Amino acid sequence: MRGFGAFLGKELREITHTWRIWGLPGFVLFLALTGPVLALLTPELLKSMSGTAGMSGVVIQVPDPIWRDAYLQWTKNLTQMITWVLIVMLGAMVSGERKSGTAILVLTKPISRPAFVLAKFVSNAGLVVVSIVLGALGTWVVTFAAFGEAPVRILAEITGVWLGFAIMIVAVMSLMSALVDSQLGAAFLGVGVLIALTIASMWGPALEYSPAGLLNAPNTLLMGQQTSTLWPLVTGALAAVVCVFGAVWAFSRKEL
Repeated sequence: MRGFGAFLGKELREITHTWRIWGLPGFVLFLALTGPVLALLTPELLKSMSGTAGMSGVVIQVPDPIWRDAYLQWTKNLTQMITWVLIVMLGAMVSGERKSGTAILVLTKPISRPAFVLAKFVSNAGLVVVSIVLGALGTWVVTFAAFGEAPVRILAEITGVWLGFAIMIVAVMSLMSALVDSQLGAAFLGVGVLIALTIASMWGPALEYSPAGLLNAPNTLLMGQQTSTLWPLVTGALAAVVCVFGAVWAFSRKEL
């Protein structure tokens, strides 16, 4: 693993000194801060619709919003919008470096190909973790301000479970980006994996034992329903390890 520490340091510095420090964290914070506000205002917006010309005489019954509605916005953003953004963004994780010629410049120095791929994975996983933790903190602050109540434990649980899924997605995209030569191609493959997991989540055994169980776990936990995340997290971690090793293998056989 020659040169891993040095290249990882370079990647982390690049994150903090370029637009990347504002890209994903900024997007996540925007969703985190506006989600509770949207949850608070949605009932009033729906009620106001009953007074429009096209809905005369229609009464919309909407329960008063609570903190759980704000957290539900957070889980929706995680499992839908942020997941898709990660897949598109990470499509260039390895392929972008090859296409721009950066990879060949880096690898002429005492840095091995496995160290290159692993540093890419670790730095991007770190960016995801920091972004989501900041987003969860922002969600908690605004939820507490809006509703006067914001349980910490359930927010930590749903965020932690989704982070397990997100780390696996980073690993999957490192493999896809190492296999193909374009960001778009890697993103298409990543979307294919996400669709496959979504379909698998409809099958009981896959839902209970495979990473597919992590897709709906945040919402299930939030609703207080019984669910076990142990095996999905374990198999998700194993899948992440396999994908990272696969990315190293694929990149080692690519011509720069």
